[in-house]
Amino acid sequence: MTTALASIRARDWQPALGEIGAVVTDLADIAQAITIILTTPPGSDPHRPTFGADLLQFIDQPEIEATAPLIAAAADAILAWEPRLELTSITPTFGLGQVTLAIVWTRRGGGADALTTEVTL
Repeated sequence: MTTALASIRARDWQPALGEIGAVVTDLADIAQAITIILTTPPGSDPHRPTFGADLLQFIDQPEIEATAPLIAAAADAILAWEPRLELTSITPTFGLGQVTLAIVWTRRGGGADALTTEVTL
């Protein structure tokens, strides 16, 4: 289903990933922005060469060595590129050839309970 631009009442919105014609608004917009930030390698956006997070390097490293720098790199990227949130925690779960990050956050300025966004690399 296509969303008409005139029907969007939210201040914050963007096209929904994987859903042609759909949009995400408000808190869902922030959650999707987190996913985009963490899954975009730096240098892949020619207009913003520093946008994204260099996280793929941690996927095949031993968990004990990768945990702290992975959390730091993810936090740095989120805080640099998403000013609408306050970061509470990042918890990685290491699997076979992948890492899932559980990012707990709240909207900056309050107004919502803590939310969790999971991003799999």
